[in-house]
Amino acid sequence: MIERVVFPSDGETLVGTLFRPDDATGPLPTVVGGGGWCYVKEIVLPHVARIATEQQVQFLGFDYRGFGESSSGCRQHIDPWQQISDYKNALTYAENRSDVDADQLGVFGISYSGGHVLILAANDPRIKAAVSVVPVVEGYDNMRRVHGEVAFAELERALVQDRRRRAAGAPGATLPMSSTTPASELSTWPFPRIHEVFHTLKDSGEAERHEHWSTMESTELLLNYSVSPFLPRILDKRVMMIVAKGDNITMWDREIAAFNEIASPHKRLEILPSVSHMSLYSDQRDTNIAAAKAADWFASSLGTASIGQ
Repeated sequence: MIERVVFPSDGETLVGTLFRPDDATGPLPTVVGGGGWCYVKEIVLPHVARIATEQQVQFLGFDYRGFGESSSGCRQHIDPWQQISDYKNALTYAENRSDVDADQLGVFGISYSGGHVLILAANDPRIKAAVSVVPVVEGYDNMRRVHGEVAFAELERALVQDRRRRAAGAPGATLPMSSTTPASELSTWPFPRIHEVFHTLKDSGEAERHEHWSTMESTELLLNYSVSPFLPRILDKRVMMIVAKGDNITMWDREIAAFNEIASPHKRLEILPSVSHMSLYSDQRDTNIAAAKAADWFASSLGTASIGQ
């Protein structure tokens, strides 16, 4: 059963999709999931949701403010703390539904939101379990590594110029998410493969609302993003991190280091040897590998593993 839902978040209206097992009765454990950098809920979350419902776990995927069907006067603006607040408001909406077991809530995130759910696990006591897939864990180091010294200096100059424009009252600039010619065109994520995958998804209709750009300020905010201060505060949550071996987009070595900083003994690291960051979006087989591991984790963590067995 698939239901379109609408709920408020800090004065905006967010749109989501609730996936519920067809034969379910009564309140169920429920997982909330948001997208990564600059894309909408239709791309990965439905695959995760459908596998989760096989484990008798509901899944609520939603669009952040400014993306997809959700409202906002500032489109394509990625403020990680606003997105984390959107997650919390989605959890609040979920816990007030009669078909949700409010004592069994989880969160799922991939890429940028993979970092968000680690922060949420640290500071939202309602969350019992989290799955973080190929997360962004350290924005500054991530940007510096993927751009290289010369291009990173150019990026910093562009961000300063944008701040000066906004301070003077002019509209802020925008920046492509990625580029097919990263040596000559500045973008946030300088990988032609990202451009290829997301444009293919958009052209196919699977992600028709995807826009391949964001405000330049979004990238400036990314430089100040780090999950490290929060990881020692995750004491009793059940956390799974799924890492793609050789992921050069969100730095799999830094992801593993971040996993080791999580204080909770109830954690698991899954390293997928033949999966890349982008194949999780472009290849449904790889998406389903990660989704199945996530669903099993939520089923065991939220008390549904024995249902139907």
